[in-house]
Amino acid sequence: MEKLRKILLSNAVPIAFLVLSISAVLIAKIPPLFLLSEVVRRLSRNTFLVLSLLIPVVAGMGLNFGIVLGAMAGQTAMFFVVDWKMKGIPGIVVSMLLGSAIAVILGWIVGLVLNRAKGREMITSMILGFFANGVYQLIFLFFIGSIIPFKTKQFLLPEGVGLRNTVDLYGTIASALNKPWTIQIGTVRIFMIPILITVILCFFIYFLFKTKLGQDIRAVGQDMHIAEVAGINVNRLRIISVIMSTVLAAIGQIIYLQDISTINTYNSHEQVGLFSIAALLVGGASTRKASIWNAIIGVLLFHTLFVVAPSAGNKLFGQPQVGEFFREFLAYAVIAFALAMHGWSAKKQKH
Repeated sequence: MEKLRKILLSNAVPIAFLVLSISAVLIAKIPPLFLLSEVVRRLSRNTFLVLSLLIPVVAGMGLNFGIVLGAMAGQTAMFFVVDWKMKGIPGIVVSMLLGSAIAVILGWIVGLVLNRAKGREMITSMILGFFANGVYQLIFLFFIGSIIPFKTKQFLLPEGVGLRNTVDLYGTIASALNKPWTIQIGTVRIFMIPILITVILCFFIYFLFKTKLGQDIRAVGQDMHIAEVAGINVNRLRIISVIMSTVLAAIGQIIYLQDISTINTYNSHEQVGLFSIAALLVGGASTRKASIWNAIIGVLLFHTLFVVAPSAGNKLFGQPQVGEFFREFLAYAVIAFALAMHGWSAKKQKH
């Protein structure tokens, strides 16, 4: 009985979301094939972003809200690829390479800052995200078209300076990863290349933690002081962890946006950290422990609820907007719960 109680307590969030998802599906009465199609598509485009959070968690740095900077790097690369009129898979590959290069620089800066804020990494990475967003807005509102050349005039504001609110990817790299290999099962379409890339990342993370580097990262996450005494360069490993997370977030944002086919210039990156972290926590992860399965289960549960919440809200209250508010509330509530549990467990360990 005690063992069952511990299992239920440790998996309280996934169980609660499973119950909520099943209830919302029954209330909304959404056709099963439509729901399956939507969830499979969201799994293929969102899972990579959620997986980018795992390495800093294992390194003891908590939930990396700084993946927003990686998303900005990915978007920035896509803007230039669109301006250079690159199309299809070559355009996506160049976006990933350029985005990764920008993300390495940003990740290095974030890593340096977080090394000066040990024990407060989550709030620091969140504030860094807000700061970087201000710099991003400045660059794309005032520097593009003036200091930074941009040839595609239709994406610029009427004055010729600053990008428009939306940049259309149709005709260039829209659905570039989706088109080459698609499996159709009835009305359900499965885009195999994004799923294959995600599977490769899962194997990469799995085998990373079998290597010397991965074992050192895990040791740093368990106890920094003991790791330092053992001769591990703690600061260097923390920076490497953040760089890897930021680069993966850049690639994940490119996979996500090519599926959406439109970039909301000033907003697409803003919710990346919030919803990716919420999905990971819904899968049963904590600020100290996270696995590949936490990420996959979290995306499945979180996005099932995302799909059905507006319809359930409409059925219950006659307002689909209620469902929108409900899922926003849940995203913040899950993060608040995880942080409260983290604070409680840290205080308990201290005593």
